[in-house]
Amino acid sequence: MKMLFSVAWQSLLSRKKTVILTFLSLTISILVLLSVEHIRLQAKESFNRTISGVDLIVGAPSGQLNLLLYSVFRMGSPTSNISYESFEMLEENKLVNWAIPISLGDSHKGFRVVGTNSSYFEYYKFGNKQALTFTDGKIFNELLDTVIGADVAKSLNYKVGDKIVIAHGLGSTSFVNHDQAPFVVTGILEATGTPVDKTVHVSLNAIEAIHLSNDALQKVLSNPNELAPQPDSITSVMLGLTSKFATFGLQRNINNYPNDRLMAVLPGVAMAELWTLMSTVENLLRAIAGLVLLSSLFGLSTMLLASMNERQAEITVFRILGASPAVVLVLILLEAMIITLLAIVTAMLVLTFALYSLEGWLAAEYGLFLSYNILSPELFILSGVVLIASVVVSLLPSIEAYRKA
Repeated sequence: MKMLFSVAWQSLLSRKKTVILTFLSLTISILVLLSVEHIRLQAKESFNRTISGVDLIVGAPSGQLNLLLYSVFRMGSPTSNISYESFEMLEENKLVNWAIPISLGDSHKGFRVVGTNSSYFEYYKFGNKQALTFTDGKIFNELLDTVIGADVAKSLNYKVGDKIVIAHGLGSTSFVNHDQAPFVVTGILEATGTPVDKTVHVSLNAIEAIHLSNDALQKVLSNPNELAPQPDSITSVMLGLTSKFATFGLQRNINNYPNDRLMAVLPGVAMAELWTLMSTVENLLRAIAGLVLLSSLFGLSTMLLASMNERQAEITVFRILGASPAVVLVLILLEAMIITLLAIVTAMLVLTFALYSLEGWLAAEYGLFLSYNILSPELFILSGVVLIASVVVSLLPSIEAYRKA
């Protein structure tokens, strides 16, 4: 076998121009296939890590997918709110370690405004349980302070100390601006690649205050520490529990809470449901990558088949030296396997280097937390399928060589 491998290698070197072109074509197609599969697997995992460490999301009954979309991804609008007393009840529950209130309804130049409190900056996690950090400034302390996401600061060229006006509603253009209460940017968050980057964060008290009449607002601003209004309702609550074992029991109790209409959902389950809606696009990408690979494999077969006439003398010498027709067939298959194996290894190395180089940029710009470690069972299985496919498509030139031998 060692001698056959050596002969196959020398035979490939003797036709290096056509072999190199075939190798490059095969490498690119395998790279596309492996990239699509790896990104598909990692994107799904990254998608599920938009929020990390949240055990339950609680809001008004509207379907778990809708609750997830407006609470986490800032998409859509809530059907109704839950009372602030319900939030306090959840926060004081002995099974709850921390609670993050979320209040939606306003915007700033197309970016969603979220009313919350200091727990948001302390407990909200993303990716691999990464905490929110500031590139500049700090969290809000005064009534009309605001913390903005990285995309908001970049798109609107804001810096700490700038004043912004919040508008009622969610459109990029609004005719109801809260001009009487401009906010001051006190902090800018580090890019996370999540909806946090596109969010303007203010306090719950500020959300209530800016919706007061002008006279009432001015009175509050004269003594905000004592006169700041408390919210009557909020949109949703993110909960971190003291024990994972308490999740389902607490979820059931919340759903049956008698004093308010509440619905608790598990983020992972809701995200799995959302991901299934994207399965059509996912399968389409895999199909395109498969067709690219198939065309390259046929190119490999064509190259081997076209070389048969040139190699007639070589085959004759093998036969004179005592090689059987079966040995000639195995030799051709071995050549195809060598080219394919080299293409697979090269594609893996290129993909690993590309992911290693672009890891930080992909996370910051697109929220894709892609690992450069591509050694997964799925990719090994896929590589094995590619190798078997190369053998199958090489059968025609191999049988041709066998017949002529």
